[in-house]
Amino acid sequence: MATSPSDSNITWHEQKVKKEQRWKLNGHQGAVLWFTGMSGAGKSSIANQVDVALNEKGIRTYLLDGDNIRHGLCKDLGFSLEDRADNIRRVGEVCKLMADSGVVVLAALISPYASDRDGVRERVNGTASFCEVYVKASLETCENRDPKGLYKLAREGKIKNFTGIDDPYEKPTKPDLVLDSDTKSVPELTNETMQWVESRIKLTGN
Repeated sequence: MATSPSDSNITWHEQKVKKEQRWKLNGHQGAVLWFTGMSGAGKSSIANQVDVALNEKGIRTYLLDGDNIRHGLCKDLGFSLEDRADNIRRVGEVCKLMADSGVVVLAALISPYASDRDGVRERVNGTASFCEVYVKASLETCENRDPKGLYKLAREGKIKNFTGIDDPYEKPTKPDLVLDSDTKSVPELTNETMQWVESRIKLTGN
């Protein structure tokens, strides 16, 4: 039977190379930009364009998309409350490790529960900057877009535990950045994100 760290002889092994050395080598600090919002709000589209814009400035980045993560790291998880929580926990741990290495991580996940998002912030803070980006769009807007046809399937009862239909989405109460996806385009919101990031995170490319 597998054991947990609390009842085993697992100990933390300190690394000799510190994050400050990695960040100096990169030419910039690590950070986590966590894009949250309902399906169809535009999280992945905006995060992808911000990824491109940061790379053009010589910033080392990596994009973690919620759907892509479920093809590998979290392919064993479903959409129950417990599985959703573990999905976010796993992605949060990956974000922390990558940010520690000096990468600016863009995570685009629905992450519907505030406690899960707060847990990631708590894990990342102390290692790197964590920025909760709320991609705000009404349910009506998201349903009208429905790029993957998921809302239609959820309304027909063919998908259960779908956020916004039969599962809740807990809106961020104090996000670091709000992007109004109801009224603005992806290029506009990409520019807003870039301006915000450049004013608050020390990023100087190589």
